[in-house]
Amino acid sequence: TMMLAFSAFFLFLCFIAAKHAQGFVRTVIPWGLRHKWILVFPVLIFAGSLYILGYKIQNEFRPPLDEGSLLFMPVLLPSASLTQVDEVLKEQNRILAAFPEVEQAVGKLGRIESATDPADITMIETIISLKPKKQWRPGMTVAKLRSEMDAALRFPGVGNIWTQPIQNRIDMLSSGIRTAVGIKVFGTDLKEIETQALAIEAAVQGVPGLAGSYTERIVGKPYIEYDINREAIGRFGLSVEDVQKTIETAIGGENITTTVEGRERYPVRVRYMREYRDSLEGLSAILIVTPAGERIPITRVADMRITMGPSMINSENGLLRGIIYLTLDDKTGPIEFVKRAEKAITEKVKLPRGYYYQFAGDFENQIAASASLRIIFPLVLLFIFLILYFSFNSVAQTLVVFMAIPISLSGGVILLYILGFKMSIAVAVGFIALFGVAVDDGILLTTYINQMKEGRTFKTKEEIWELITDASTKRIRPLLMTTTTTIMALVPVLWATGRGSEIIRPMSVPSLGGMTFVLITIFIVPLLNSFLLERKLCKQVHESAAVAHAKNEE
Repeated sequence: TMMLAFSAFFLFLCFIAAKHAQGFVRTVIPWGLRHKWILVFPVLIFAGSLYILGYKIQNEFRPPLDEGSLLFMPVLLPSASLTQVDEVLKEQNRILAAFPEVEQAVGKLGRIESATDPADITMIETIISLKPKKQWRPGMTVAKLRSEMDAALRFPGVGNIWTQPIQNRIDMLSSGIRTAVGIKVFGTDLKEIETQALAIEAAVQGVPGLAGSYTERIVGKPYIEYDINREAIGRFGLSVEDVQKTIETAIGGENITTTVEGRERYPVRVRYMREYRDSLEGLSAILIVTPAGERIPITRVADMRITMGPSMINSENGLLRGIIYLTLDDKTGPIEFVKRAEKAITEKVKLPRGYYYQFAGDFENQIAASASLRIIFPLVLLFIFLILYFSFNSVAQTLVVFMAIPISLSGGVILLYILGFKMSIAVAVGFIALFGVAVDDGILLTTYINQMKEGRTFKTKEEIWELITDASTKRIRPLLMTTTTTIMALVPVLWATGRGSEIIRPMSVPSLGGMTFVLITIFIVPLLNSFLLERKLCKQVHESAAVAHAKNEE
C-alpha cells in the first residue's frame, strides 16, 4: 500500500511539474538567488540520511528469498531411539499438514549412505510446501506462519530449527552451519565442549533479535559395550577376534554377497533375527562356539554394560567442535546481533584454558563483501569526479555537479528507511548504479549555463541572476524528462511480487529514491553556479578598484 501510494504521488507530481514547470522555475529560482541560505537544507537532509543509515537501518548480506517452501529441521536428544524419532516425525508431519497454508509436508530422518551427509537418526528434515499466497488466511505472512508452526511443534526434548531448502544448502556449503548464524565451540574434551556450549547458549538468550537457539548435544548417546575378559577366553581356547567376530556378525550383521535382479543390486546381509537382539537379555544370551564344540553365552567371556558416548564427533582445525545454532527474527541483522552476543558472552562466560568459540554463518560473506565495497565505493566516486573534471576543466563546477551524489544518496537512504528495507549487497549495487546517473541533470544544466555565458561580461549580480533564471527555465523540460523517465521505469518494480522480487525491489529502491531527490539539483545547481559567477564578478570588481586606486596614487 505504501509503495502504491508513493507511485501515485510521484506520478501526480510529474503531471503537475510538466504542466507548470517553466512558470514555477521562473518564480522559485529568482527567489532562491536572493536567499541563498536555502542551500542549508540539502546539507541538513544529507546529515539526516547519514544518521538514518548509521543508526536506523539494519544490515544483511542478501535479502531473504521467498522460496515458496520451508525447511523444518528439529533435532532430538542423542538418547532418542529410532522408534521414538519416527513417532515424532509422523506427529510433526500431521500437525504441519493441518495448517491451511500447507500443501504437503514430507520429512526424512537419518542420512544417506554418503560421507557428505553426516547426520544421525535424531536429525529430521521436513520440507513444507506452501500453497499460493492467494489461498492463505487474510493477513498471514511467512514470518507469522513460521511462528505459529513453531509454537505448535514444541515437543519435550526437541529443538526446532527453521530455514528454507535452498538457503539451507547455501549456508551449509559456505559455512557448515544449518542456520544463518551459529557459534562454534572448540576444545579437546567433548563433555566440556557441550558444557561450555550450553553456558554460551544461556548467555545469549537475552540478546535482542534472538528468535530461537539449539545447542548440539554431543554426549548422551547410549552404547552397548562388551568388555572382553582375556582370562576367560583363554580358558575356553578362544581369541579376541573370535568374540569380536561374533559380536560384529550376529548383532551388527555382515554383507556376504550381492544379488543381481535385472539392473538392480541388493546386498545379502546375515545376522541374528530381531527377537534375539532387541533386548539386553537377548544380547546377553548370544552363544559362542568354542574350539571344543561347546556353546557358551557371551557373558561367560565378556562383561556387557550400557555406556554413554558421543552421537557424532566433529572436528575442525585439529580440534573437537560443538555448534550452537541461532535463529534470528526478521528485524535484526546478523552483524548487529553478533556484536551484541559477543558482548554478552564476554560478560557472562569464562572459558577454560584451551577452549574458545567463534561465530560462523552467512554473515561472514557480508563482512568480506563490505570490505570490498569500502574500496569500490571510493573508486567509483573518484572516477565520476575525474570524468566531470575533464568535461568542465574546473574544480569548482565539478564540485557543483558532484553535489548531486550526496543528494541522491540521501534520497535513496530515506526511501529505504520508509519502505522498511535493510542495507544489503543488493542495495549497495543499487547505490553504485544510482551514482552513475545522478549527475546527468547537473551536467545538462551546467553545460547550458556555460554556453549562455560564453563571451558575455557581467557588470551586476542582476545580470547573472537573469542568465541563470533564463537557463533554468529553458532547460527545465529536458531535465524533468531525463529524471522522470528513469523513475517511471523503476516504479513498476516496487509492485513486483513473484519469485526473486525480494532481490530486485531493494536494488531498485536506492535508484528510485535517489532520482526523486535529484530533482532538488534543478534548483541547487543554478544557485551554486550563480554563486561562482557572483564570486568571480566580485573578484573582478575588487581588481578593477585596486587598479583604479593605483592609478590615482600615481
